[in-house]
Amino acid sequence: MPAMAIPPAVVSAARAGWHWQWLQLMQGLGPADRDGNYRRPASAFSALPPLPANAADAESHVLIVGRSCPWAHRAWLVWALRQLQQSIRLLIVEPDPQAGRWRFRTPFLGCNTLQELYRRSGADANQRATVPVLVEAASGRVVLGESARLIELLNQWPMADPAHDLVPKALIPEIMRWRELLQGAVNDGVYRCGFARNQAAYDRAESELFAALDQAETALASTGAGPWLCGEQITLADVQLFPTLIRLELVYAPLFGVSRRPLWQLPALWQWRQRFYGLPGVADTCCDQAWREDYFGALFPLHPSGIVPAGPALATLVQAPPPP
Repeated sequence: MPAMAIPPAVVSAARAGWHWQWLQLMQGLGPADRDGNYRRPASAFSALPPLPANAADAESHVLIVGRSCPWAHRAWLVWALRQLQQSIRLLIVEPDPQAGRWRFRTPFLGCNTLQELYRRSGADANQRATVPVLVEAASGRVVLGESARLIELLNQWPMADPAHDLVPKALIPEIMRWRELLQGAVNDGVYRCGFARNQAAYDRAESELFAALDQAETALASTGAGPWLCGEQITLADVQLFPTLIRLELVYAPLFGVSRRPLWQLPALWQWRQRFYGLPGVADTCCDQAWREDYFGALFPLHPSGIVPAGPALATLVQAPPPP
């Protein structure tokens, strides 16, 4: 029996009703301003503290990360690149999509969820508990929970080999220039595309995103430049860019609509990503299956079906780029 045609009035009413519901759900997922531009909420525990007196002590602190979170990924990368395993223990939390929160695999300091740990450290009851978080092991006190500041603190952390400085003094102005550009246009830019409330907001964010990537491509492709954004030494600028670019084809392009140009059309950036992935410890921080399951499975307003689509294998994204 052939399917019955749905009257146009019913289709129109359904579209209007779904759009209204979508706006309500999106406001819970990520707030926006009057023009429909996504605005990331402020993080709790965001003030950069002085280096803890017991920083060099064995397992004096715990770094809490989630595998799918790009903001946690940058902290995880600094922890790995600077080989801070002796003084900072890594703890991975799991997402709870139904409750919309992070939970511990086994209780941590008497807490079952990250939200409980936040409350115990004095966070406001309405404050979302996010990763990454640095915690003092003995007291259970949250030291810092804002990723941009946390990677700065981790770069100050004492270590056996001080050569792994990701913010060399001579490069500070250049590093800060790149970090400021990347934070707004790229790291947050993909979310401003995906969480835009209207076409104009999306267009603004998408244009800024690819303009920033073009700047990075030009800088890396320039004669005598590289192999890193600030020259011959890897810095926090590179760390800040990698979590976004390694997720680009896997989640951001299909889910957030940032597919104007595949990265292989930016060959210097593709090679930069390949080079970064090959650094010691970096591959262990990349959990592509968890990324896809968490993004497609948890962001209901953007992907109501919850179906996790097939995507490219991570290995194909860190090999030589295809020919033009």
